Amino acid sequence: MDTATAAGHLQALGNPTRLRIYEILVRAGEDGLTVGRVQSMLCINASTLSHHLKTLTSAGLVTQTRDATKLICRADDQVMHGLFHHLTRRLAA
Repeated sequence: MDTATAAGHLQALGNPTRLRIYEILVRAGEDGLTVGRVQSMLCINASTLSHHLKTLTSAGLVTQTRDATKLICRADDQVMHGLFHHLTRRLAA
């Protein structure tokens, strides 16, 4: 992972609402959560959630898959592991 990519991940997580969304999805595990479930857990409107999810998916931190009429969101653990590895390597140098 290069520094610009790492910075993009950190920037995406730098918003309190996005960080909370990411935490919720990490706790949900591999099954993920529907967009509607995330919305009800956070009590935010759909357009605000959509904006935050777009930022997280664009950064590669969250994936979305369609299951019939439902959109399932999942945290991408591999991206976070890569970010931790990058930061650890850079900070230890």
